[in-house]
Amino acid sequence: MVERIERLRAQFTALSIDSFLIQDPSNQRYLVGTSVLPGDGYVLVTAKRVVFITDARYQTELTTTIPDVPLVITRNYLQAVNDVLQADNATVLGLEDTLSLREFAWLDEHLTADPVPLANVVDHLRQVKEPGELAAIERATALTSQGVQALFKVLRPGMTERAAALWLTRWMQDHGASGESFPTIVASGVRSAWPHGQASDKLLAAHELVTIDCGFYVDGYTSDLTRTVALGDPGTFLKQAYQAVQTAQETIKAAVRPGVTGGQLDQLGRDYLSEQGYGAAFIHGTGHGIGLDIHEGPNIGRNWPDVLAVNQVITVEPGVYFPNQGGIRIEDDLLVTADGHRKLTTVPRNLIIL
Repeated sequence: MVERIERLRAQFTALSIDSFLIQDPSNQRYLVGTSVLPGDGYVLVTAKRVVFITDARYQTELTTTIPDVPLVITRNYLQAVNDVLQADNATVLGLEDTLSLREFAWLDEHLTADPVPLANVVDHLRQVKEPGELAAIERATALTSQGVQALFKVLRPGMTERAAALWLTRWMQDHGASGESFPTIVASGVRSAWPHGQASDKLLAAHELVTIDCGFYVDGYTSDLTRTVALGDPGTFLKQAYQAVQTAQETIKAAVRPGVTGGQLDQLGRDYLSEQGYGAAFIHGTGHGIGLDIHEGPNIGRNWPDVLAVNQVITVEPGVYFPNQGGIRIEDDLLVTADGHRKLTTVPRNLIIL
C-alpha cells in the first residue's frame, strides 16, 4: 500500500496540488486496504502523512484491519480535513470530481487550502493490475464461468427470470463469491433486446433467447460475463445475428494488445457489424476495464483514446438488439499481455441451444 500512496504523491507536482482527498470507497480500498460506506469518512493524503478520517463506529475495525494507518475519529469529517491540512501547511487540495455538491460547497467556503476537483486520479493508477490483483480477478472469472455453465443445466421454460438470477447468485455465493458487483441481468424473449433489462417475473419460454449478464466478487475483485443462449431453435434471423456478433467479438479480441486504443477496438467490431447489416443495432460501447469496480478504465468505445497496457483486464462485449424480437450480447474478460492477450472467461461462445 505504501507504494500506491507514493505513486499518488508522485502526481502532485504535475497536478499542481500538495494533498488529495479520497471519498470513493474503491479508491480508499486501493490506497490503504479498506474502506467505509460512502459518506462515512475520507482518506487524506498530504506530502507528510496519510490519515483515515471517520467516526467511532469504524475505530475498532480499522485499528485491526489497517493498524499502520493513523485514524482521526470525529463526526465532523470535513473540519478534520481542514485541521490536518493546516497542520501540514498544505495549500492546494485535490478532490475527486465525484464528491457531492454539498461536500464541495462546504470545502469551498471553509477550507483554508484551495479545493481543486480532479477526474480519475486514483482510478488511473488502478488500471494496471498488480500480481495479487490479477490472481483475484482470475479466481473471480474462473468461478463465474463455472457458475454460468451450472445455470445452463437448470435453465428451462417456465422458470422466471428472477428465479434464474437468484439461482446463479446462490450458486456463486455457495462456491466462494462474496456477492454481486451489479444485479444479475436475466432478460428473455423480447426483453433480451433491453441491454440492461433487470430480471423480472417473466416466465422463460421455448424458442426464446435468454441473455445472462453477471459479475461476482472473489477476494475483492470482480468478473463480468455475458452469454446469450436459446431455449430451443430461435429462428434463422436471430441465429444469423448471433453468428455476426460472435464473429465481431472474435475480430475485436484478435486485435487486443498493448498500444491499441479503445476507439480502434470499438471501430473494428462496429465496422464488421455494419458490413453485415447490423450497425444500427449495436447501440453501446464495446467494453471497459474491471477490477475493484465493475466499470473501470480503460474505456473501449467510440473514439476513446485510452491506450491498452500490459496487465490491464478488459471486457469485450459487442451486442445487437432488435425491439420486439430479441437481443444478443457476448462478453468475455481478457488480460492484456506483452504479446497480446489471454482470455479469462471459459464459457463456450457459440450459440448454445438448451
